[in-house]
Amino acid sequence: MVAVPPGAVTLSDRRTQRSWTVEVAPFRLAAFPVTQAWYAEVTGERPSATAGELLPVEGVSWQDAVRFCNTLSRREGLAPAYSLAGEEPEWDRAADGYRLPTEAEWEYACRAGSTGPRYGPLDEIAWYRGNSAERIHDVGGKRPNAWGLHDMLGNAWDWCWDRYDPEVYGTYRVLRGGGWSDEHWSCRASVRRRSHPTFRIDDVGFRVAR
Repeated sequence: MVAVPPGAVTLSDRRTQRSWTVEVAPFRLAAFPVTQAWYAEVTGERPSATAGELLPVEGVSWQDAVRFCNTLSRREGLAPAYSLAGEEPEWDRAADGYRLPTEAEWEYACRAGSTGPRYGPLDEIAWYRGNSAERIHDVGGKRPNAWGLHDMLGNAWDWCWDRYDPEVYGTYRVLRGGGWSDEHWSCRASVRRRSHPTFRIDDVGFRVAR
């Protein structure tokens, strides 16, 4: 887990032409996406379409990611971040357990103090359609950002906690980062994507925060 310092980030949405600034408190974020080996160790499950211990786990829904966070927290004696008893999961912000990053935390951590669309030359930092040979790759194979976070762009999209736009898309959650099959324009710090919390596909995974 990498310690991310406090700060602020300005998010933007191309669809609505809206931008908004969010203050970010200090938190910790995993240096790598959750791997298939780690996911299997915690859950006993191997959902990914392409097998590999150090490949990012994919084919996992937002709901799967939330359940993983709670299971991992309990294994380590931490208070689970999420209450899953109701129809809609609730986040206990006072809990010390693992959780998904918020969208603001994700973009702030991705940028790591940089101001451009990416934290480095795309081929050096990300697996995407232009260099992935149409497959997912082991985590950590590309250069990290200035804060030591790998694969923030490319390889697999990351689920975030937030709803995308509740008034228009209801329960749809935010995806960030771009994946191995995406064109270069999707692998930018500001790009937002959305999907239903039950959605599973072979280029969507997640990383954990605390």
